[in-house]
Amino acid sequence: MTEDMQSLRTFFLYKCLFALTFWNHVSLSVENELFMSVSNHFPEDGSNKKIRSLPLLYTNSHHHKDHFDWIVIENTTESLSLSEITNDNAKKLVALLSNFKQGSRLQNLTLTNVSVDWSVLIDIFQTVWHSSIEYFTINSVTQLADIKSYDFNYSGTSMKSLTVKKVLITALYFSQDDLYKIFADMNIAALAIADSEMIHMLCPSSDSPFRYLNFLKNDLTDFLFQKCDKLNQLETLILQRNKFESLPKVSFMTSHMKSLSYLDMSSNLLRHDGADVRCHWAESLRELDLSSNQLTDAVFECLPVNIQKLSLQNNQLTSVPSAVAELQSLTELNLASNRLADLPGCGGFPSLELLNVEMNSILTPSADFFQSCPRVRELRGGHNPFKCSCELQAFVRLERQSGGKLWGWPAAYTCEYPEELRGTRLRDFHLSELACNTLLLLVTALLLTLVLVAAVAFLCIYLDVPWYARMTWQWTQTKRRARQSRPEERESVLQFHAFVSYSERDSAWVKNELIPNLEKGEGCVQLCQHERNFIPGKSIVENIIDCIEKSYKSIFVLSPNFVQSEWCHYELYFAHHKLFSENSDSLILILLEPIPQYLIPARYHKLKALMAKRTYLEWPKERSKRALFWANLRAAVSINLPMADGNRYGETD
Repeated sequence: MTEDMQSLRTFFLYKCLFALTFWNHVSLSVENELFMSVSNHFPEDGSNKKIRSLPLLYTNSHHHKDHFDWIVIENTTESLSLSEITNDNAKKLVALLSNFKQGSRLQNLTLTNVSVDWSVLIDIFQTVWHSSIEYFTINSVTQLADIKSYDFNYSGTSMKSLTVKKVLITALYFSQDDLYKIFADMNIAALAIADSEMIHMLCPSSDSPFRYLNFLKNDLTDFLFQKCDKLNQLETLILQRNKFESLPKVSFMTSHMKSLSYLDMSSNLLRHDGADVRCHWAESLRELDLSSNQLTDAVFECLPVNIQKLSLQNNQLTSVPSAVAELQSLTELNLASNRLADLPGCGGFPSLELLNVEMNSILTPSADFFQSCPRVRELRGGHNPFKCSCELQAFVRLERQSGGKLWGWPAAYTCEYPEELRGTRLRDFHLSELACNTLLLLVTALLLTLVLVAAVAFLCIYLDVPWYARMTWQWTQTKRRARQSRPEERESVLQFHAFVSYSERDSAWVKNELIPNLEKGEGCVQLCQHERNFIPGKSIVENIIDCIEKSYKSIFVLSPNFVQSEWCHYELYFAHHKLFSENSDSLILILLEPIPQYLIPARYHKLKALMAKRTYLEWPKERSKRALFWANLRAAVSINLPMADGNRYGETD
């Protein structure tokens, strides 16, 4: 039938209604009104579908009291929706539905806002049961009173599915069996009773054809279907948002359901403490939803062995036990919104293909996940509080190697810790290889340490640091022994004008030139010479220190022989130490012969520094200049020495 023909039929319907009203010569008194949605299908294949919403009226005529006229299109309607059903108009509804015998086109019926007694509701059910209706939905049923047992005739029905939502029972005292028996024994494939505060459901009295049961948002408990063996054809059971508490009892409930493949137990109060209570699930169960319960890690001890899809979202899981029984067929596992600290391994799930661990407490996911779970094709691990550190670098590299297996990458993967990186995408987080490779870091640190030690050792050897350290130690020990042996003499008394340090090879010049010219004549100078002033029994170092301490100045006779003498170096070091410790100007350098720089050993850096910074007296080769040399030298060491008790100046005969 064309669209124009259908429009003509609708126009004709309104004309008939107008003609009926005009023929009675009275005004229609509309006492109640049912709103009807009519669905027409033209042609038979369902194409060019048209939907019309018409007011379905029954009128009270003054000429025909208690007579009601119904206007319907009974041969072309496939879906009918009526609302505001009451006890007053229920009989007319039953009369209307009686017109849709089996073989009629009407297949879908929806009743909304139904306020009738129990007996009236049973009449409606019974009428529908013997009509052409296959899918029957009732929304918002109230005022169910006078509930009692009825002999319901289930035979010869076209019904396939019944959906009842929001049932409010006003009867205070009635037999629960009278209420539930009607529904339990229905010979249909699908039954849904939702949001109705239902506290129980009877086991069918005989083998039931139910393949689908939905008891969403009721008050059902663990007693449901215990020891019920009449639901052998049931494939889908939805018990979401009820009050189940024991997971083992739920498993026992399913053990008699030989065909059950899907079970939804989400949003209940399920627990399992891992006690010695065995679980017995239906072997046919393939999909199980246990999300939004109170389950802990012990749940893995009570799971169907043949399960393929498992949801444990929003529970209290902290880990997947390593000793979990193997679920060989499990392909999808949802562990989102728990307390997991790491990605679980696949030791117990060899067939796992999809894993969801979003919104857990995972800081640094294991980088070997895909190695332990080779069959996983999708990992949902976003929205975790990731700690951006070296450990996380391996996980970021894992994403690159996985070939897009991380679902939600990169938007769902951001740093939570440390604070300065919060909100940074893992894709944009980078650390150097040296900072994250412990072995490389250790090797680098070891090499740098070796280089540093080698450099320090080289400098120590080059600058003769061990020698200086040894000399400093000897100086300190000598000073300490001197204080302990003569505690009453805190300060040394000067006994000599100068201590003379020279090489034994230059002793002839010292004895023939230096000593005679300084110690004789006017203003004679008292010199300290090791050959005559060192005290027997003391160590050479102690004698050197003691002589330097008792001398106002220290004269060093410099020559190529001097720089080759070890003892001359000792004397120069201790004299230099006195120079800095006492902040005095006690060093006098006499250059007996020129010393090429290359002849001065590296450890004589102090000598080099002294020769570079201090003025030294150079021994003149011309005799005419020597008088001035001696005069300058006498002036440099000239001082009035105090008189000491005993032998003056410590002289020897």
